[in-house]
Amino acid sequence: MNWFNAIIQGVLVGGLYAMYATGLSVSFGVMRLVNLAHGDLAVGSAFIASTFCLATGLSPFLAIFVVLPLSALVGIGLQVAVFNRVVGVDPSYQIVATFGLSIAIQNVLLQQYAANPRALNIGEFGNQSLKLVGDDVVIGLFPLSRFVVAVLVLVLLSLFIGRTRIGRAFRATSDDPDIARLMGVNIRSIYAVAFAIAVTTVALAGIFNGMQTQFSAADGPALLIYAFESVIIGGLGSLWGTLCGGIILGISQTIGAEIDPGWKQLIGHLVFLIVLLVRPMGIFGKDELR
Repeated sequence: MNWFNAIIQGVLVGGLYAMYATGLSVSFGVMRLVNLAHGDLAVGSAFIASTFCLATGLSPFLAIFVVLPLSALVGIGLQVAVFNRVVGVDPSYQIVATFGLSIAIQNVLLQQYAANPRALNIGEFGNQSLKLVGDDVVIGLFPLSRFVVAVLVLVLLSLFIGRTRIGRAFRATSDDPDIARLMGVNIRSIYAVAFAIAVTTVALAGIFNGMQTQFSAADGPALLIYAFESVIIGGLGSLWGTLCGGIILGISQTIGAEIDPGWKQLIGHLVFLIVLLVRPMGIFGKDELR
């Protein structure tokens, strides 16, 4: 029964990883941009939520409704000020720009909040759980709620991209930005909306992560690895692939921890490498990538 419980917990953790990966998948799918500052944006959002809670005394859940609109504005600002200059050029420029942004965010957070870890207190809700099979299989209400939110985010994004005019512009821009521009699509506006969505979703993931565990200014690169591995496992540019990739990564880690606590991260990385070797485009990725 311990193994079944480990799988259940891995699925729930995979929802958080999928939430991290969603923004990375959107930014790559629309702009062909791999953002190395992705994890740092998540950590920054958690710190902003912490500041809001300390200043107002309100719940971290209410902070979500304040931080997410700010995150969307930050995403638009970054796209206009930074990423419009590197989208569509040599990938090495993208790596340098996003890596530089990552370092800048980490230093700003260290300057503002020091290296002390913080956490977002959600009270008794963080300890409440459901017992499925006696005392052997237990599901925390917060991880379950987080997983439901992750699936809901993916459903809404899928509907947005598949059934709205802007979503069609997303797909056209992803397929061929030059043709989309000739058809009257404002490419820069589409990029700004796409990156706003990417930053908003990763901000939500960062806040949820802060509700579960402590976070510090240097945690961004580790969170980026989880997002990157989930995207690669599921398939670049595939929204539902990110959920699949996140769940596979989460289950791998919890099974590894069940075998030996020191194997938690190792097994997850090994599964990522195996998928990368066997199917480099990911489980749901296209056979041909531009």
